[in-house]
Amino acid sequence: MPLLSLQLVVGPSGGWSWLGLLVVASGQALRLASVGHIGGPSRTRGDSVSGLVDAGPYALCRNPLYLGNGLMWLGLGLLSGPGWGLMWAAWMALQYSAIVRWEEANLVDKLGDAYADYLTRVPRWLPVGEPRPGRWQASRALRSERSTLVALLLVLSLLFARGWV
Repeated sequence: MPLLSLQLVVGPSGGWSWLGLLVVASGQALRLASVGHIGGPSRTRGDSVSGLVDAGPYALCRNPLYLGNGLMWLGLGLLSGPGWGLMWAAWMALQYSAIVRWEEANLVDKLGDAYADYLTRVPRWLPVGEPRPGRWQASRALRSERSTLVALLLVLSLLFARGWV
C-alpha cells in the first residue's frame, strides 16, 4: 500500500491510460479464469491444501492468480507512466518469488508425488501448452473475486478523480 499511496500522491499522469487499463483488465480476466477453477481455497493464508488443481489456467502455468495480480499492478503503474509500471513489476516479482517458494514446498509436503509431477510438467510463470478443460464456475469466480473487484474499482475511481483515467 505505501507504493500505491505514493503513486496516488506524486505519480503523474503518464499518458499511458489505455494501455494501463488494458493490462489491468487482462490481469483481472486471468484472475477470474483462475478462481473459477480453484475457488475459495485461493483465499486461504495458512498451509492447508484442498487438492491439486491442474485444469484451465493451472494447466498452463502454476501461478495464474499471481500472474494476474502482477498484470493488474503493472497496469495500474502504467497509468502513471512506464517508470511506475516497472516499479510495480519489480515489487510484485520480489513479493511473489518468496511466496511461491514457500507455497511450492508446502504443496510438495502436503500433496507429495502428484504435486512433484505437476512441478515438472507445468512452468511456474510463463504459460505454455494447451489448457486442459476443467470445471469453471462463474458463481465461484465472482464470489471469490468480490473483494478484489471492489478494491480495483476503488483504486480506479481514485485515479479517475485525479484525472488519470
